[in-house]
Amino acid sequence: MKGLKKIALITAMAAAPFAANAELQAMNDTAMGDVTGQAGVTIELETKVSIGQFKYTDEGSFAVNDIVLGGAGVTAIGAGAGFGDLLDQLKVDIDIADDGDAVIHVGTLDGNPIDWGLNIGSMELLAGGTGSDSTTLISNLSGFGMLAQLDIRVDTATDHLNLVAAFDVQNMNFDVDFLGIGVRGLKITGAGSDANAMAMYTANGYDVASMTPQQQAVFTTFANANLDVYKGAGLGASTATDVLRIDVNNIFMDVSVASIEIGGASIGSVALDNVAVTNTKLAVYGH
Repeated sequence: MKGLKKIALITAMAAAPFAANAELQAMNDTAMGDVTGQAGVTIELETKVSIGQFKYTDEGSFAVNDIVLGGAGVTAIGAGAGFGDLLDQLKVDIDIADDGDAVIHVGTLDGNPIDWGLNIGSMELLAGGTGSDSTTLISNLSGFGMLAQLDIRVDTATDHLNLVAAFDVQNMNFDVDFLGIGVRGLKITGAGSDANAMAMYTANGYDVASMTPQQQAVFTTFANANLDVYKGAGLGASTATDVLRIDVNNIFMDVSVASIEIGGASIGSVALDNVAVTNTKLAVYGH
C-alpha cells in the first residue's frame, strides 16, 4: 500500500473500538460475496475508555476534560434503563480484497445493536503563555445511543477511505456555558420511511425500495452517513495541496431537542425533519 493507505488502514483499525457505538447487522449477500474465501482476522472486543484530558495547543489551547466512553450504562440515563458500562459483544472483521482494498466490517457477536455512552465533563478554551483567561464552551455532556452499521473500505485505486455508518443518539444533554443555554433530550434518528423521506432518498440516488427488508430497516430507522477521507487539493480557488479532504457524500437524519433552556427555564422544543447533508466538502490544513 502507499503511505496514505497504510495510515488510513491503521487509523481505521485503531478507531474501530471507539466507533463501537455500533450495532452491526449481518452483511448482505452482495457485500459478503466480496469477501468470501479471503484470509483475514476477526477481533472480539469489550472495552471502556476514560481520558482525563485531551488538549490541543496552538498559541492557546482547546481542552476536553473528563472523557468516558463505554456502553450506554456509563451515563446515568443509560444505567437507569438497564444498560451496562462496557462496549461489548463487538466483533471486527478485517479482510484484504483481491484488488488490494482493505475491508473492515464492525459487527456484533449476538446480532443486536451495540449500545454506546459518552460523558464529557467540559470543553474549554485556555489562554496561552502566562495568561489565565479561559472560556467553558460546553459542560456536563452526557448521551447514549446505538450504532447499527460501521463499514470502512480503503480503496487502492483512489486512495480514499470510505466510511458508511448508521447510528442514533437516543438521549443527550449538555450545557453551552458561554451562551447560558442548556440542551435537554437531543435525539438523532433516521429520517423514516414516509413519502417525503422516500422522495429525499430517491432524489439523492438511493433506491430504498430495492433494498432487503433488513437494509431498509437500518437505512430508515438510523441516521445514515457516507464519507470519503483522503489526501487532495484545496477547494475552489485555493492553491493548497496535499490537504486532508473530507467529502460528505450524504447524511440523512431527523433531529429533535425536547427542551432548550435559557436561565434554567425552558423556552420550548425544536424538531428538524428529513435533514439531508449532501455534496459537502471540507479541506483541512495548517496555516
